[in-house]
Amino acid sequence: MDLTTVVFFVFGVAALVLGAEALVRGAARLAARTGLSSVVIGLTVVAFGTSAPELAVSLGAAFRDEADLAVGNVVGSNIANVLLVLGISAVVGGGLVVAQRIVRIDVPIMFGASLLVLVFALDNELQRWEGAVFVLLLVVYVSWTVWAARRSTKPADAIEYDEALSAEKLRTSSPTVDVGFVLGGLVLLVLGSTALVEAATDIAASLGVSELVIGLTVVAIGTSLPEIATSVLAAARGQRDMAVGNAIGSNIFNILAVLGLTAVISPSSIPIPDGALTLDVPIMVVVAFACLPIFANGYALLRWEGAVFLTYYAAYLGWLVLDNGDHALKNDYAVAVVGFVLPLTVITLAIIAVRQRRSARSLAVGR
Repeated sequence: MDLTTVVFFVFGVAALVLGAEALVRGAARLAARTGLSSVVIGLTVVAFGTSAPELAVSLGAAFRDEADLAVGNVVGSNIANVLLVLGISAVVGGGLVVAQRIVRIDVPIMFGASLLVLVFALDNELQRWEGAVFVLLLVVYVSWTVWAARRSTKPADAIEYDEALSAEKLRTSSPTVDVGFVLGGLVLLVLGSTALVEAATDIAASLGVSELVIGLTVVAIGTSLPEIATSVLAAARGQRDMAVGNAIGSNIFNILAVLGLTAVISPSSIPIPDGALTLDVPIMVVVAFACLPIFANGYALLRWEGAVFLTYYAAYLGWLVLDNGDHALKNDYAVAVVGFVLPLTVITLAIIAVRQRRSARSLAVGR
Protein backbone atom coordinates (compact mmCIF):
# COMPACT_ATOMS: atom_id res chain seq x y z
CA MET A 1 0.00 0.00 0.00
CA ASP A 2 1.65 3.27 -1.14
CA LEU A 3 1.15 6.81 0.16
CA THR A 4 -1.11 7.78 -2.74
CA THR A 5 -3.60 5.08 -1.79
CA VAL A 6 -3.68 6.30 1.81
CA VAL A 7 -4.20 9.91 0.70
CA PHE A 8 -7.04 8.90 -1.63
CA PHE A 9 -8.67 6.93 1.17
CA VAL A 10 -8.51 9.77 3.72
CA PHE A 11 -9.69 12.35 1.18
CA GLY A 12 -12.56 10.09 0.14
CA VAL A 13 -13.86 9.69 3.69
CA ALA A 14 -13.60 13.43 4.44
CA ALA A 15 -15.31 14.42 1.18
CA LEU A 16 -18.17 11.97 1.79
CA VAL A 17 -18.86 13.32 5.27
CA LEU A 18 -18.81 16.97 4.16
CA GLY A 19 -20.77 16.20 0.99
CA ALA A 20 -23.50 14.35 2.88
CA GLU A 21 -23.88 17.23 5.35
CA ALA A 22 -24.21 19.79 2.54
CA LEU A 23 -26.61 17.64 0.52
CA VAL A 24 -28.96 16.90 3.42
CA ARG A 25 -28.94 20.52 4.55
CA GLY A 26 -29.68 21.88 1.08
CA ALA A 27 -32.25 19.22 0.17
CA ALA A 28 -34.16 19.66 3.44
CA ARG A 29 -34.36 23.42 2.89
CA LEU A 30 -35.50 22.97 -0.69
CA ALA A 31 -38.23 20.63 0.52
CA ALA A 32 -39.49 23.33 2.88
CA ARG A 33 -39.35 26.06 0.24
CA THR A 34 -41.01 24.16 -2.60
CA GLY A 35 -43.70 22.50 -0.53
CA LEU A 36 -42.50 19.05 -1.63
CA SER A 37 -42.16 16.54 1.18
CA SER A 38 -38.70 15.42 2.23
CA VAL A 39 -39.51 11.89 1.06
CA VAL A 40 -40.10 13.14 -2.50
CA ILE A 41 -36.86 15.14 -2.40
CA GLY A 42 -35.12 12.01 -1.13
CA LEU A 43 -36.64 9.87 -3.88
CA THR A 44 -35.58 12.25 -6.65
CA VAL A 45 -32.91 14.92 -6.07
CA VAL A 46 -30.97 13.14 -3.32
CA ALA A 47 -31.40 9.65 -4.79
CA PHE A 48 -30.18 10.69 -8.24
CA GLY A 49 -27.29 12.60 -6.73
CA THR A 50 -26.09 9.76 -4.56
CA SER A 51 -26.41 7.39 -7.54
CA ALA A 52 -23.95 9.52 -9.53
CA PRO A 53 -20.92 7.49 -8.35
CA GLU A 54 -22.55 4.24 -9.52
CA LEU A 55 -23.26 5.85 -12.89
CA ALA A 56 -19.68 7.08 -13.27
CA VAL A 57 -18.19 3.72 -12.27
CA SER A 58 -20.51 1.60 -14.44
CA LEU A 59 -20.12 3.78 -17.55
CA GLY A 60 -16.35 3.78 -17.16
CA ALA A 61 -16.29 0.02 -16.63
CA ALA A 62 -18.46 -0.61 -19.70
CA PHE A 63 -16.16 1.45 -21.95
CA ARG A 64 -13.12 -0.31 -20.49
CA ASP A 65 -14.76 -3.67 -21.32
CA GLU A 66 -15.08 -4.55 -17.63
CA ALA A 67 -18.67 -5.83 -17.70
CA ASP A 68 -18.31 -7.79 -14.46
CA LEU A 69 -17.46 -4.59 -12.62
CA ALA A 70 -20.28 -2.61 -14.25
CA VAL A 71 -22.95 -5.18 -13.34
CA GLY A 72 -21.50 -6.07 -9.95
CA ASN A 73 -21.42 -2.38 -9.01
CA VAL A 74 -25.16 -1.88 -9.55
CA VAL A 75 -26.31 -5.21 -8.13
CA GLY A 76 -23.99 -4.98 -5.14
CA SER A 77 -24.97 -1.37 -4.48
CA ASN A 78 -28.68 -2.22 -4.47
CA ILE A 79 -28.12 -5.03 -1.99
CA ALA A 80 -25.97 -2.74 0.15
CA ASN A 81 -28.49 0.12 -0.01
CA VAL A 82 -31.18 -2.00 1.64
CA LEU A 83 -29.25 -4.24 4.00
CA LEU A 84 -26.33 -1.96 4.86
CA VAL A 85 -27.59 1.62 4.38
CA LEU A 86 -31.06 1.13 5.87
CA GLY A 87 -29.66 -1.24 8.49
CA ILE A 88 -27.11 1.28 9.75
CA SER A 89 -29.61 4.15 9.52
CA ALA A 90 -32.20 2.25 11.57
CA VAL A 91 -29.69 1.24 14.23
CA VAL A 92 -28.12 4.71 14.50
CA GLY A 93 -31.40 6.59 14.24
CA GLY A 94 -33.32 4.37 16.66
CA GLY A 95 -35.59 3.18 13.86
CA LEU A 96 -36.87 4.80 10.67
CA VAL A 97 -40.28 6.10 9.71
CA VAL A 98 -41.40 4.80 6.31
CA ALA A 99 -43.81 6.99 4.35
CA GLN A 100 -46.94 5.26 3.10
CA ARG A 101 -46.19 6.14 -0.52
CA ILE A 102 -42.85 4.30 -0.25
CA VAL A 103 -44.59 1.10 0.88
CA ARG A 104 -47.43 1.39 -1.61
CA ILE A 105 -45.59 2.76 -4.64
CA ASP A 106 -41.79 2.97 -4.51
CA VAL A 107 -40.91 -0.40 -2.97
CA PRO A 108 -43.15 -2.26 -5.48
CA ILE A 109 -41.46 -0.25 -8.26
CA MET A 110 -38.04 -1.17 -6.85
CA PHE A 111 -39.08 -4.84 -6.73
CA GLY A 112 -40.52 -4.70 -10.25
CA ALA A 113 -37.36 -3.08 -11.65
CA SER A 114 -35.18 -5.67 -9.88
CA LEU A 115 -37.32 -8.48 -11.29
CA LEU A 116 -37.05 -6.94 -14.76
CA VAL A 117 -33.24 -7.05 -14.46
CA LEU A 118 -33.48 -10.78 -13.74
CA VAL A 119 -35.77 -11.33 -16.74
CA PHE A 120 -33.56 -9.31 -19.10
CA ALA A 121 -30.46 -11.12 -17.80
CA LEU A 122 -31.74 -14.62 -18.56
CA ASP A 123 -29.89 -14.58 -21.90
CA ASN A 124 -26.68 -13.56 -20.06
CA GLU A 125 -26.61 -10.06 -21.52
CA LEU A 126 -28.29 -6.68 -21.25
CA GLN A 127 -29.00 -5.32 -24.72
CA ARG A 128 -29.30 -1.71 -25.84
CA TRP A 129 -33.08 -1.82 -26.32
CA GLU A 130 -33.48 -3.24 -22.82
CA GLY A 131 -31.45 -0.33 -21.47
CA ALA A 132 -33.73 2.04 -23.40
CA VAL A 133 -36.73 0.47 -21.66
CA PHE A 134 -35.12 1.23 -18.29
CA VAL A 135 -34.45 4.86 -19.29
CA LEU A 136 -38.03 5.30 -20.50
CA LEU A 137 -39.36 3.90 -17.22
CA LEU A 138 -37.06 6.32 -15.36
CA VAL A 139 -38.54 9.33 -17.18
CA VAL A 140 -42.06 8.12 -16.41
CA TYR A 141 -41.24 7.48 -12.75
CA VAL A 142 -39.62 10.85 -12.07
CA SER A 143 -42.27 12.78 -13.97
CA TRP A 144 -45.11 11.03 -12.20
CA THR A 145 -43.47 11.38 -8.76
CA VAL A 146 -43.08 15.15 -9.08
CA TRP A 147 -46.54 15.58 -10.65
CA ALA A 148 -48.25 13.52 -7.94
CA ALA A 149 -46.37 15.37 -5.20
CA ARG A 150 -47.42 18.73 -6.64
CA ARG A 151 -51.06 17.65 -6.74
CA SER A 152 -51.20 16.15 -3.25
CA THR A 153 -49.09 18.63 -1.29
CA LYS A 154 -51.14 20.89 0.96
CA PRO A 155 -50.18 24.38 2.16
CA ALA A 156 -49.95 23.02 5.71
CA ASP A 157 -47.08 20.79 4.66
CA ALA A 158 -44.83 23.74 3.91
CA ILE A 159 -45.63 25.27 7.31
CA GLU A 160 -44.80 22.01 9.03
CA TYR A 161 -41.41 21.80 7.34
CA ASP A 162 -40.69 25.47 8.04
CA GLU A 163 -41.19 24.79 11.74
CA ALA A 164 -39.15 21.59 11.62
CA LEU A 165 -36.28 23.43 9.95
CA SER A 166 -36.43 26.61 12.03
CA ALA A 167 -33.18 25.59 13.71
CA GLU A 168 -31.53 25.70 10.30
CA LYS A 169 -32.34 29.42 10.05
CA LEU A 170 -34.24 28.79 6.85
CA ARG A 171 -35.39 32.36 6.51
CA THR A 172 -31.87 33.77 6.58
CA SER A 173 -30.78 31.83 3.51
CA SER A 174 -31.81 32.08 -0.14
CA PRO A 175 -32.91 29.39 -2.62
CA THR A 176 -29.67 29.98 -4.52
CA VAL A 177 -27.67 29.10 -1.42
CA ASP A 178 -29.77 25.95 -0.90
CA VAL A 179 -29.16 24.84 -4.49
CA GLY A 180 -25.47 25.59 -3.96
CA PHE A 181 -25.43 23.29 -0.93
CA VAL A 182 -27.04 20.49 -2.97
CA LEU A 183 -24.69 20.89 -5.94
CA GLY A 184 -21.62 21.28 -3.73
CA GLY A 185 -22.63 18.23 -1.73
CA LEU A 186 -23.09 16.17 -4.89
CA VAL A 187 -19.65 17.19 -6.20
CA LEU A 188 -18.00 16.24 -2.91
CA LEU A 189 -19.88 12.92 -2.81
CA VAL A 190 -18.80 12.01 -6.33
CA LEU A 191 -15.17 13.04 -5.76
CA GLY A 192 -15.05 11.33 -2.37
CA SER A 193 -16.56 8.06 -3.52
CA THR A 194 -14.35 8.00 -6.63
CA ALA A 195 -11.20 8.51 -4.57
CA LEU A 196 -12.28 5.92 -2.02
CA VAL A 197 -13.17 3.35 -4.67
CA GLU A 198 -9.82 3.86 -6.42
CA ALA A 199 -7.97 3.28 -3.16
CA ALA A 200 -10.08 0.30 -2.12
CA THR A 201 -9.92 -1.31 -5.57
CA ASP A 202 -6.12 -1.07 -5.61
CA ILE A 203 -6.00 -2.81 -2.24
CA ALA A 204 -8.47 -5.53 -3.28
CA ALA A 205 -6.76 -6.13 -6.63
CA SER A 206 -3.41 -6.54 -4.91
CA LEU A 207 -4.97 -9.30 -2.83
CA GLY A 208 -6.09 -11.19 -5.95
CA VAL A 209 -9.86 -10.70 -5.60
CA SER A 210 -11.90 -11.28 -8.78
CA GLU A 211 -13.42 -8.40 -10.76
CA LEU A 212 -17.01 -9.48 -10.03
CA VAL A 213 -16.40 -9.73 -6.28
CA ILE A 214 -14.62 -6.35 -6.33
CA GLY A 215 -17.72 -4.89 -7.98
CA LEU A 216 -20.11 -6.59 -5.57
CA THR A 217 -18.18 -5.61 -2.45
CA VAL A 218 -15.44 -2.97 -2.57
CA VAL A 219 -16.86 -0.88 -5.42
CA ALA A 220 -20.49 -1.45 -4.40
CA ILE A 221 -19.89 -0.39 -0.81
CA GLY A 222 -17.66 2.45 -1.96
CA THR A 223 -20.25 3.86 -4.35
CA SER A 224 -22.93 3.29 -1.67
CA LEU A 225 -21.01 5.41 0.83
CA PRO A 226 -22.85 8.55 -0.33
CA GLU A 227 -26.13 6.79 0.46
CA ILE A 228 -24.74 5.59 3.79
CA ALA A 229 -23.43 9.01 4.74
CA THR A 230 -26.55 10.83 3.53
CA SER A 231 -29.12 8.43 5.03
CA VAL A 232 -27.37 8.10 8.39
CA LEU A 233 -26.97 11.85 8.67
CA ALA A 234 -30.56 12.45 7.56
CA ALA A 235 -31.80 9.96 10.19
CA ALA A 236 -29.65 11.56 12.90
CA ARG A 237 -30.99 15.02 11.97
CA GLY A 238 -34.60 13.85 12.13
CA GLN A 239 -35.15 13.73 8.35
CA ARG A 240 -36.04 10.04 8.49
CA ASP A 241 -38.35 10.11 5.48
CA MET A 242 -35.42 11.42 3.45
CA ALA A 243 -33.18 8.63 4.79
CA VAL A 244 -35.52 5.89 3.56
CA GLY A 245 -36.46 7.72 0.37
CA ASN A 246 -32.79 8.16 -0.48
CA ALA A 247 -32.00 4.44 -0.20
CA ILE A 248 -35.09 3.20 -2.05
CA GLY A 249 -34.88 5.95 -4.66
CA SER A 250 -31.20 5.20 -5.23
CA ASN A 251 -32.01 1.56 -5.93
CA ILE A 252 -34.61 2.58 -8.51
CA PHE A 253 -32.16 5.04 -10.10
CA ASN A 254 -29.34 2.46 -10.05
CA ILE A 255 -31.39 0.11 -12.21
CA LEU A 256 -33.30 2.52 -14.43
CA ALA A 257 -30.63 5.21 -14.82
CA VAL A 258 -27.27 3.53 -14.20
CA LEU A 259 -27.90 0.16 -15.84
CA GLY A 260 -30.19 1.72 -18.45
CA LEU A 261 -27.81 4.47 -19.58
CA THR A 262 -24.81 2.12 -19.39
CA ALA A 263 -26.57 -0.36 -21.71
CA VAL A 264 -27.68 2.38 -24.12
CA ILE A 265 -24.30 4.15 -24.33
CA SER A 266 -22.08 1.06 -24.17
CA PRO A 267 -20.43 0.13 -27.51
CA SER A 268 -21.92 -3.36 -27.21
CA SER A 269 -24.41 -5.28 -25.11
CA ILE A 270 -23.39 -5.79 -21.47
CA PRO A 271 -22.59 -9.43 -20.62
CA ILE A 272 -24.15 -10.72 -17.40
CA PRO A 273 -21.77 -13.12 -15.61
CA ASP A 274 -23.16 -16.53 -14.67
CA GLY A 275 -22.25 -15.93 -11.03
CA ALA A 276 -24.29 -12.74 -10.93
CA LEU A 277 -27.25 -14.37 -12.69
CA THR A 278 -27.40 -17.42 -10.43
CA LEU A 279 -26.76 -15.73 -7.07
CA ASP A 280 -26.41 -11.97 -6.83
CA VAL A 281 -29.26 -10.77 -9.05
CA PRO A 282 -31.75 -13.15 -7.37
CA ILE A 283 -30.53 -11.91 -3.97
CA MET A 284 -31.16 -8.34 -5.13
CA VAL A 285 -34.72 -9.34 -6.08
CA VAL A 286 -35.32 -11.12 -2.75
CA VAL A 287 -33.96 -8.18 -0.76
CA ALA A 288 -36.24 -5.78 -2.62
CA PHE A 289 -39.25 -8.03 -2.00
CA ALA A 290 -38.38 -8.41 1.70
CA CYS A 291 -38.88 -4.67 2.18
CA LEU A 292 -42.62 -4.99 1.53
CA PRO A 293 -43.68 -6.91 4.67
CA ILE A 294 -41.05 -5.25 6.88
CA PHE A 295 -41.87 -1.69 5.86
CA ALA A 296 -45.60 -2.38 6.01
CA ASN A 297 -45.22 -3.21 9.70
CA GLY A 298 -46.54 0.06 11.10
CA TYR A 299 -44.78 1.93 8.28
CA ALA A 300 -41.48 1.76 10.15
CA LEU A 301 -38.13 0.00 10.11
CA LEU A 302 -37.38 -0.70 13.74
CA ARG A 303 -33.89 -0.76 15.24
CA TRP A 304 -33.88 -4.55 15.71
CA GLU A 305 -35.00 -5.00 12.10
CA GLY A 306 -32.09 -2.82 11.03
CA ALA A 307 -29.78 -5.09 13.03
CA VAL A 308 -31.24 -8.10 11.19
CA PHE A 309 -30.52 -6.35 7.88
CA LEU A 310 -26.90 -5.84 8.92
CA THR A 311 -26.63 -9.52 9.93
CA TYR A 312 -27.90 -10.58 6.51
CA TYR A 313 -25.38 -8.33 4.79
CA ALA A 314 -22.52 -9.69 6.87
CA ALA A 315 -23.59 -13.22 5.94
CA TYR A 316 -23.70 -12.27 2.25
CA LEU A 317 -20.21 -10.75 2.35
CA GLY A 318 -18.92 -13.81 4.18
CA TRP A 319 -20.21 -16.06 1.42
CA LEU A 320 -18.63 -13.89 -1.31
CA VAL A 321 -15.24 -14.00 0.39
CA LEU A 322 -15.31 -17.77 0.87
CA ASP A 323 -16.65 -18.44 -2.63
CA ASN A 324 -14.08 -16.18 -4.28
CA GLY A 325 -11.24 -18.00 -2.55
CA ASP A 326 -12.89 -21.40 -3.05
CA HIS A 327 -12.33 -21.94 0.66
CA ALA A 328 -12.72 -25.40 2.16
CA LEU A 329 -15.30 -24.01 4.61
CA LYS A 330 -17.50 -22.72 1.79
CA ASN A 331 -19.97 -25.61 1.88
CA ASP A 332 -20.13 -25.67 5.69
CA TYR A 333 -20.77 -21.94 5.67
CA ALA A 334 -23.59 -22.38 3.17
CA VAL A 335 -25.18 -24.99 5.43
CA ALA A 336 -24.89 -22.63 8.41
CA VAL A 337 -26.51 -19.79 6.47
CA VAL A 338 -29.35 -22.00 5.30
CA GLY A 339 -29.75 -23.42 8.79
CA PHE A 340 -29.64 -20.07 10.61
CA VAL A 341 -30.27 -17.08 8.34
CA LEU A 342 -33.24 -18.50 6.46
CA PRO A 343 -35.04 -19.70 9.62
CA LEU A 344 -34.38 -16.29 11.15
CA THR A 345 -36.00 -14.72 8.11
CA VAL A 346 -39.05 -16.93 8.44
CA ILE A 347 -39.35 -16.14 12.15
CA THR A 348 -38.97 -12.41 11.46
CA LEU A 349 -41.67 -12.40 8.80
CA ALA A 350 -43.91 -14.53 11.03
CA ILE A 351 -43.55 -12.02 13.89
CA ILE A 352 -44.38 -9.18 11.54
CA ALA A 353 -47.44 -11.02 10.23
CA VAL A 354 -48.69 -11.68 13.77
CA ARG A 355 -48.18 -8.05 14.76
CA GLN A 356 -50.04 -6.87 11.68
CA ARG A 357 -52.99 -9.14 12.49
CA ARG A 358 -53.12 -7.94 16.08
CA SER A 359 -52.98 -4.33 14.93
CA ALA A 360 -55.76 -4.92 12.42
CA ARG A 361 -57.92 -6.62 15.08
CA SER A 362 -57.33 -3.74 17.51
CA LEU A 363 -58.46 -1.25 14.89
CA ALA A 364 -61.50 -3.35 14.09
CA VAL A 365 -62.46 -3.58 17.78
CA GLY A 366 -61.94 0.17 18.22
CA ARG A 367 -64.44 0.87 15.49
